[in-house]
Amino acid sequence: MDRPYDIVLFGASGFTGALTAAYLARAAAPGTRWALAGRDRAKLGRLGLDVPILIADATDPASLAELARRTRVLATTVGPYVRYGEPLVAACAEAGTHYVDLTGEPEFVDRMYVRYHDLAAANGAKIVHACGFDSIPYDLGVLDIVTRLPEGVPLTVSGFLRTSMRPSGGTLATALTIAGRARQAAEAASRRRAAEPGPKGRKVSSAPGGLRYVGGWALPMPTLDPKIVGYSARLLDRYGPDFTYRQHYAVRTLPQALRTAAGAGAFATLAMIPPARDWLQSRLRPGEGPSPERRARSWFKITFLGEGGGERVVTEVGGGDPGYDETAKMLGESALCLAFDEVPDRAGQLTPASAMGRPLIDRLRRAGITFAVKP
Repeated sequence: MDRPYDIVLFGASGFTGALTAAYLARAAAPGTRWALAGRDRAKLGRLGLDVPILIADATDPASLAELARRTRVLATTVGPYVRYGEPLVAACAEAGTHYVDLTGEPEFVDRMYVRYHDLAAANGAKIVHACGFDSIPYDLGVLDIVTRLPEGVPLTVSGFLRTSMRPSGGTLATALTIAGRARQAAEAASRRRAAEPGPKGRKVSSAPGGLRYVGGWALPMPTLDPKIVGYSARLLDRYGPDFTYRQHYAVRTLPQALRTAAGAGAFATLAMIPPARDWLQSRLRPGEGPSPERRARSWFKITFLGEGGGERVVTEVGGGDPGYDETAKMLGESALCLAFDEVPDRAGQLTPASAMGRPLIDRLRRAGITFAVKP
């Protein structure tokens, strides 16, 4: 496409957006034509990067349409996406522009599928949600282990997350939005099930795991990630005729498990009460986040257990601070992958595994995220 930019990053003045901009400045190859975009030129200028600055506003569809027409790939960190994301998805689907975001919001992903999948597919646009810690390590980790298991047989994969991290104000705002919109999310999921064709002659099941003891305690993990993994499995025949995925959050002791479950339940309850939700958000405002020193101590490891055809494989995906430093890396490399790598020839609303797959795994490995087979 004859457009002035390879990549535009929208929302770079926010906490995660600034980290992504800094990552692109380090990682983009010489000659990459990229730019920052947002509504406040002064804030973007304070990032100190020698790249063009484009003006666009999440509430101004005309400015977003113009932005989408000027680039091959548009990456956005502006959330919560259910509030601010739809006009940009619409603009990219219409313009045939590849799109990547950091959403962890199932409602948003389902609504965008129903409204824009067909348009994006017709215009050759790849709409790829969840290109940060939600949900790249899980989606690509499952793809990686599936390719190490026999073909043409039923496969079962379980994922177990261990992590140490602190949230930012933007992450908190997104979590509160998700927890406070359970009814709307259920309605969006129902509409998508009616609109999305199932895999022909194959079965796919993906869900949060159940409570398990596996040398430590594995808790259900009701996040977007199993939905993304399940969509990849429906799109890719390599996942076999009968594929099952379950995802867990792993802790060492029963008291830890009880505290984690109680905290999650209390958060979900408070998020549905407007005064309590406002109080929670006041504890950490959007734009605020953990210090570089705290992020340097953060880490994540996801262990995957895959079984099928009489074989058993264990792999691990790991890295540093998952919520910010590694998320910026994942989003930046996703945008670079779509702009420059030889990726699968499919369009519409996709997933990291189905849109980019092995080329993105290779990029992330070179960038320091581990994909390793365990004994």
